[in-house]
Amino acid sequence: MERSLTLGKKSTYASGKKRVINTPENCTRSVLRTDFVRFHFNGSLLDGTKFDSSYDRAQTQDTLVGEGWLVSGLEQGLLGMCVGEIRSFIIPPFLAFGEKGYGKVIPPHATLLYDILLVDLHNPKDDITVEIQEVPKHCTRKSVIGDYIRYHYNGTFLNGVTFDTSYQRNSTYNTYIGLGYVISGMDQGLQGVCVGERRKITIPPHLAYGQHGAGKDIPGSAVLVFHIHVIDFHNPKDTVQVEVTFKPEHCNETSELNDVIVYRYNCSLLDGAVLFTSADYEAPQSVVLGADKVIDGLDEALAGMCVGERRTAIVPPHLGHGERGAGDVPGSAVLRFELEIISIQKGVPEGYLFVWLDESPAELFQALDMNQDSEVLLEEFSDFIKQQVAEGRGRLKPAQDPELVIGNMFKNQDRNSDGRITADELKLKVEEDTEKEKARHEEL
Repeated sequence: MERSLTLGKKSTYASGKKRVINTPENCTRSVLRTDFVRFHFNGSLLDGTKFDSSYDRAQTQDTLVGEGWLVSGLEQGLLGMCVGEIRSFIIPPFLAFGEKGYGKVIPPHATLLYDILLVDLHNPKDDITVEIQEVPKHCTRKSVIGDYIRYHYNGTFLNGVTFDTSYQRNSTYNTYIGLGYVISGMDQGLQGVCVGERRKITIPPHLAYGQHGAGKDIPGSAVLVFHIHVIDFHNPKDTVQVEVTFKPEHCNETSELNDVIVYRYNCSLLDGAVLFTSADYEAPQSVVLGADKVIDGLDEALAGMCVGERRTAIVPPHLGHGERGAGDVPGSAVLRFELEIISIQKGVPEGYLFVWLDESPAELFQALDMNQDSEVLLEEFSDFIKQQVAEGRGRLKPAQDPELVIGNMFKNQDRNSDGRITADELKLKVEEDTEKEKARHEEL
């Protein structure tokens, strides 16, 4: 059956008969002239003969109201309707197809009966509407254009029918804000949100998928309603944000690169979901700062802390686990760490196995050669280094077996690998570095 059976010429409005079958309890907006509506209908003659039905086409009738696109009795009957409302119209022939009728299906002078279900409505001048449903008490930052956001959503039509939901996929929707990666109405609606905020965003079709719709799920000219829950957002330029929550009165030293630190931590998403905690282990965690053993953002957050200090650190994904995530960490997730330093074991510079804390002996080889036989064996070397560490004059590289470290030091000095060090072979690491730097400049 042709869709044009609802169409007619412009005419003056007059009264037909209508009966309201069902009206929604909460109706905040009803049809006005120049609104665009989508509705289902059954059209029949008074004897019950059906002449047309949108249900047979599985497609709504979509039209402007008050612009003469419909028979005048139908236009009059649609005015004041709410989404979800059902009405029955009896339209006399002079407000329908008159004395000529319509083709073979509507005879002349026919009175028509329409049963109407209003599916949705909007006005071509509509903007999005935002209803803020929940905002966290502490909101220190709101989203702006260029931020990357992760959120859950339920997408419905105005009649409440769901067309999509991120919850069903058990995965957030992730996108940049204001850069055209989503429909323009959503791009607008995601601006100015807080982490943890819930809002309802109603988007007219000209700011959504337009008159053509999208695939099989979203029909043309559909108004879309999104209930969103913001999980987190960040900007690609973000750095680690650190808040010191407790600092001891006396702080003699702080953590720095190459130190071995022992610490407690809780790691969660910004919505409070706990991912990891050191409480799950028998002992607190330990790590060498700058050794690439933890994510960059955590390395940065742990630097400069005192023993006993507590911090909260917010780590953006590009300093965390990135867009792919890791294990239980979702892709592009912002992480929140609660940190406490238990102990600090000072380290040595990169490339060093041992450093002097005081001046090294002026005659280092003579000090190493305890039996004065002009050669230093591993046992002599080991005893000497251990003595320097015990007396606080030197420091071995931490977090490794001391015997292994001392053995490597000995091998570095035993340049001909004969199991003994002579005076000609012995050089301090700093002297070696100076010679290498000089040679590099000479090559240049």
